[in-house]
Amino acid sequence: MLSLLLASWVAGQGQALELRYPAEEGLTGVAVGWSGREVPFVRRGNVTFTYADGRTRISREPVTVRSESYPTTELTVEERYVELSPQDQARAEREGAETTAIYDTFTPERYWADAFLVPVEGAKDGRNFGHRRVFNGQPRAPHSGADLRARTGTPILAANRGRVVLAKELFYSGNAVFIDHGQGLYTTYLHLSKIDVAVGDIVERGQLLGLAGATGRVTGPHLHWGVRILDARVDPFSLLRLGAQ
Repeated sequence: MLSLLLASWVAGQGQALELRYPAEEGLTGVAVGWSGREVPFVRRGNVTFTYADGRTRISREPVTVRSESYPTTELTVEERYVELSPQDQARAEREGAETTAIYDTFTPERYWADAFLVPVEGAKDGRNFGHRRVFNGQPRAPHSGADLRARTGTPILAANRGRVVLAKELFYSGNAVFIDHGQGLYTTYLHLSKIDVAVGDIVERGQLLGLAGATGRVTGPHLHWGVRILDARVDPFSLLRLGAQ
């Protein structure tokens, strides 16, 4: 079975989509075009529409995009997170370049096998994905993840198996853990009060990553749970609908 995991729109903007094609005799490779760019199509099993005899085939799959309306959220935070000092500005830019480099890295290996889970036990949903943020009266970029209610000290669990690629304190994100699940899929866990993993660790689904907190640019304790697929911001809860494959 061949599978493609990409950030796209199924029922609405910001949702995850997985496309599958059955293996064919003589099939050696697949190239996928999406929105003017080539998307990696990952080989699974013992099969990798380029054929051994040189033939090619194009298949077009329509995807309906439903526009979503996201509200604006106004928040009050410490002024240092809005009017940055030269030192903080330089730090934020360095960290932005570091995280961009992480998301630009594509790992062909798929680390997970089971369905994704919510990293806060008992949580059924999250808030604020896609909301336009206004901090202290100044507009900022839309919120890139879901905020989950979590008191300081609440255990934060890995949504699925993967490799830790960042585990440290960041200016905006506070104590942060980034996990590479392979095939261009990353999950992030921000504003922790404590980190219990290190870069390079292979974590299992449901493994403790750290404890919830209120570090970085926040208004109170919670977990920011983020997902990137091929560097596109995705509603984390849309992963749960994909299930185990």
